[in-house]
Amino acid sequence: MDPNPKNFPVLSYVMARLPSLGARTPTASAFASQFDIEQPDPSSTGQSSQSDMIVNRMPHLSDPKLISSMRHAIHDVYQTRSVLQALGPRPDHETVDKAKAKLSEIESSLSKSLEEIVLLPRPAEVDRLEWRAHLAEKEKECREKAEKEKSLYNSILQVDEMHDAYEKMLKEAEERLVKIYEKVENADGSDVLPAREEINEAVVGVLQEASGKPLERVDLSCRRLRFLPEAFGRISGLKVFNLSDNQLELIPDSIAGLTNLEELYLGSNLLETLPDSIGLLYNLKILDVSGNKLSALPDSICQCRSLVELNAGFNRLSYLPTNIGFELVNLQKLSIPLNKIRSLPTSIGEMRSLRYLDAHFNELNGLPLSIGKLTNLEIFDLSKNFSDLTELPETFGDLINLKELDLSNNQLHALPDSFGRLDNLTKLNVDENPLVIPPMEVVKKGVEAVKEFMAKRWLELLVEEERKSMMKANEVAQTGWLNRSTSWVKTHVSVVTEAVSEYLSPRGSPRGSPRDPCLDQQL
Repeated sequence: MDPNPKNFPVLSYVMARLPSLGARTPTASAFASQFDIEQPDPSSTGQSSQSDMIVNRMPHLSDPKLISSMRHAIHDVYQTRSVLQALGPRPDHETVDKAKAKLSEIESSLSKSLEEIVLLPRPAEVDRLEWRAHLAEKEKECREKAEKEKSLYNSILQVDEMHDAYEKMLKEAEERLVKIYEKVENADGSDVLPAREEINEAVVGVLQEASGKPLERVDLSCRRLRFLPEAFGRISGLKVFNLSDNQLELIPDSIAGLTNLEELYLGSNLLETLPDSIGLLYNLKILDVSGNKLSALPDSICQCRSLVELNAGFNRLSYLPTNIGFELVNLQKLSIPLNKIRSLPTSIGEMRSLRYLDAHFNELNGLPLSIGKLTNLEIFDLSKNFSDLTELPETFGDLINLKELDLSNNQLHALPDSFGRLDNLTKLNVDENPLVIPPMEVVKKGVEAVKEFMAKRWLELLVEEERKSMMKANEVAQTGWLNRSTSWVKTHVSVVTEAVSEYLSPRGSPRGSPRDPCLDQQL
C-alpha cells in the first residue's frame, strides 16, 4: 500500500517522516489533528537505511518547511491510500479475470431471460395493458436480480481500478516532489517556503472560522494553493468562493456540499477537468473557469440552471455540451474565447436570455441556423476565427437587438443578405476580411453605410423575388387559360360530332336506311 522507497524515494520519505516534524504552530497543529487523513508511523516502515541514503543525496529534505510544502503537494496520495486501506488489498489477476467472466455470464443470462419474457404468449382472458404491466414487472425483477448478482463482481473490478489509478498517482506525486526539491535546491524557490506556510495558515484560518460561525464569502485567491481540502464542502452557507490565481489541479467532489453557493471563481489555475458534482450547485449564478487546461466542460454543468454568467475562456475546449442551450436558459453572458471550438451546438439558440457572447479566437467554421433565435443578444464577438469562418447564416439578420458586432480577422467574402435588418447595430468591425459584399469603399464609410447598403440589397432581392414570383404566376395563369380554351373547343367539337353521328345513324334505324334528301343537301 505504501510507496516502494526504491521506486518512489522522495514520496516514501515524505510520507514516512511527516509525524517526526518539529513543533508546529498551534493553528497548524489543530489543522493536522482535525483534517489530516492519516499520520503514518515512521517506526513501522523499517526503512531507516533508505531514509539515510535519500537524505545524504538530497540534504534539503531535512528542512521542515520543505516537507510541509511537499505534504500539501501529495494530499491526493494520502486520501487515496486511506480509502484503499479501508477497502483491503488489491485482488489478484485471476480473481479479476473470474469477476469479468462472471459479469459476462450474468449479462448473457439476463439477455436470455428478457428475450423469453418478451416472447411469452398473452392469455386470452388477460387484458393487453395488464399483460404489458405484468411483463414490465417481470423485466424489472430480472434486472434487479442481475444487478444484485453483479454488485460483488463490480466491486472487485472497482477496487482493482482504484489500485491501478493509485499506482499512476504515485508516479505523478514523485515527479511533483522532485520538481519542488529542485526549485529549492536551485534557489529558484527561495520565496516558496514562506508562502507555503502562509497558505497553510490561510486555509486553516478559514476552516476554523467556518467551524465557529457561518461564512458567506471566502477569498483564497493568489495563495499558490495546490489542493483544496475536502472539508471546504462542509461550509454549506457559503455564497461566494474565490479560488482564482492558484495552482489547483483538481476540485474535490465535496464541492457539491456548497448548496447555497452563488459565485465560484476558479480562473487561472491548472485544472484539466471539473468534477461532475459541480452540477449539484443548483443556486450557482456566476462560474469562472477561465485560464485553465480544460479540454471539455462536464455535461452535468447543464444542471446549473441558475447560471447567469459562464466564463470558460483561455482553455482547450473543442466543443460545448450538446444540451447546454436547452438547460441554461437563464444565461445572460457566455465567454468562450481562446479555445479550439469548431462549432456551436444547435441548442445554443434556446438561450433566449443571452445578451453577451464572446467566441473570438476559436476555430469556428460556421454558426448554426438557430443562432437567429438569440433575439436578446446585444454584444457578439466572432473575431479571429481566421481561415475557418467563411460565411454566416441567413438567420443572422434575426438578431434584432444586436448593438456591437466584431467579425474581424476571418475569411468572410460576403455578409448575409439579411444583415440590413440589424437596425440597432451601432458598432461593427469587419477588418481583415476579403469582403466583396459590401465592397470596401462602403465598409470604410462606417456601420450606417454598411447597414444602408445591405438594406437596399435586401430590398432589391425582395423586389426581384417578387418579380419572379409574379412572372411565374402569369405563366401559370396563361397556361391555364389556354388549357381551358382548348378543353372547351374539344368538348364543343365532340358534341357536334356526336350529333352528326346520331343523324347519320339514327337510333332505332337499321344501318343503310334511306335518309332525308333535303337534309343531306343542307349538310
